[in-house]
Amino acid sequence: MALKFFEPHIHMVSRTTDDYENMAAAGVIGVVEPAFWQGQPRTQVGSFVDYYDTLIGWERFRASQFGIRHYCTMGLNPKEANNIPMAEEVMKILPRYLAKDGVVGVGEIGYDEINDVEDRFFAEQLQLAKEFDLPVLVHTPHRDKVKGTKRTLDLVREIGLNPEMVIIDHLNEITIDLVTETGCWKGHSVYPKTKMSESRMVALLNRYGTDKMVVNSAADWGVSDPLKVPKVGQAMLEAGYSEADVEKVLFTNPIEFFAQSGRISVEEVTRPLIDQTKLHEENSALRGQEPVVENVAGESITDTAKPDGE
Repeated sequence: MALKFFEPHIHMVSRTTDDYENMAAAGVIGVVEPAFWQGQPRTQVGSFVDYYDTLIGWERFRASQFGIRHYCTMGLNPKEANNIPMAEEVMKILPRYLAKDGVVGVGEIGYDEINDVEDRFFAEQLQLAKEFDLPVLVHTPHRDKVKGTKRTLDLVREIGLNPEMVIIDHLNEITIDLVTETGCWKGHSVYPKTKMSESRMVALLNRYGTDKMVVNSAADWGVSDPLKVPKVGQAMLEAGYSEADVEKVLFTNPIEFFAQSGRISVEEVTRPLIDQTKLHEENSALRGQEPVVENVAGESITDTAKPDGE
């Protein structure tokens, strides 16, 4: 069978249409894009409004133009939580975005410097997750990872959040045992040189099994690879895992986690038919190319008409 993949943590707003095309060709048919830090701190709440609107609007449309279903999670990233006045303004607008279609969780949230200010906004967002009955995607810090992971798990318990509704991401061999004991889901980001590699990921699957194990690329504007999920699939096959095992870890598991939102399901995530004659607010993802249009059988139909505005 042709393997299908679901990418549960990738920042497509910073990627190109080539990435969408290459991901689709590799079998990726759905993604979750968590709200995150954009590399340069935002200085006003309006920047967040525009960014959040992009995640539920333009980016969802752009993905569909290349045969990929797009979902997102909304949150205040810990790197920007330390600007207290702005963070307070973001927390005022966040609830209206958590109610939007296609928003399947709260995230990515967590710790960066691991301080009391981050504690405050982390806790407030966990409370929002309880209020909206949404799963939570937690980013573990780049520094003091064990300390940050322990403090994360303590805060989840203090808030009284069901661990089944929480995925702890960017895990490694040092932190995975801490999470396994709690019942939370286990997320792993596979990078070209850092975080996790394909071979290390396979070794973790050998040791911990496939239940509640989730793999992502966390690809963003930095050195990263949006094809790491399919590449882990190939590594699993080479290590003797079945195609069913691969699909469970790299397709079914992440969707079942986010399905707790009630806004996504395994049955729903199928490859969307492409119709590049469509526009989003009068804009096209094309730049003069002939639009691709598929019929119900998924076959390309030649369409010589260019989208408006080209």
